[in-house]
Amino acid sequence: MSERVLIAGCGDLGEHVARLLLAQDNEVYAFRRHPPDHDDGIQWLSADLTCPETLAALPERITRLVFMPAPQAREPESYRAVFLDGLRNVIDALDAASLERMLFVSSSAVYGEHGDAWVDEATPPSPPGFNGQVLWEAEQWLMNQPVDAVVLRLAGLYGPGRMQLIERLRAGQARAPREQQQWANRIHVDDAAAAIVHLLALRDPQPVYVGVDDTPLPLDVLYDDLARLAGAPPVPSGPAPVGIGSKRLSNARLKTSGFRFRWPDTREGYADCIRNAPPAE
Repeated sequence: MSERVLIAGCGDLGEHVARLLLAQDNEVYAFRRHPPDHDDGIQWLSADLTCPETLAALPERITRLVFMPAPQAREPESYRAVFLDGLRNVIDALDAASLERMLFVSSSAVYGEHGDAWVDEATPPSPPGFNGQVLWEAEQWLMNQPVDAVVLRLAGLYGPGRMQLIERLRAGQARAPREQQQWANRIHVDDAAAAIVHLLALRDPQPVYVGVDDTPLPLDVLYDDLARLAGAPPVPSGPAPVGIGSKRLSNARLKTSGFRFRWPDTREGYADCIRNAPPAE
């Protein structure tokens, strides 16, 4: 059955999602503040989550909503405006009688410091940074609304166009903590998009899923392996990233739901990106 899907805040990941939905013969609407002018099958709209008046002309009879905006700035006010006020605005603007499923794209930033312990959907959130705090607040608000909502907490995204880590490694700018173990969790953008589409259609989903591949790795192991793949110099030691906490994310619930990863190993996904990267100009 074809669905009428709205992607609220449709950036790069959202366009990946839209293409998968279109391939399934769904009707896909998407908005951002400044939509592109190309005709790619997506029905683009110009709207701003933080301005309710711009949402008045959203399409009727939307059956699926994907909420995945990007704040304009990495500061608490921008996060609250988008993930709290914006979330309320877009839900208020849609026909509740038609909306059958909403998927909220959250982040593993809602989890805090857990050392070497495995972290899954049952682990209580304890966000150390304002970004995770706002997302956790938005999740809690959403779960109290009369809508069938699913939250997907994504780990760090990588893939074509998201190769900043490789660039930093090649430039000798990355540092790896070696005295104190810090876990790295990643998911390829193609798998993240596929997981969103999978959960949109899943019958009787759980309320929360963690989106991460099969291979959480100590950060120094990941950096050393990627440096070898990229032909980068050895990675010097340095402090762990501040304000994110160490944790090993589990994808058991997502895989139990029937989802299968194209890139279960972060290193294989990065290797493919490196092989297929366009030549430097």
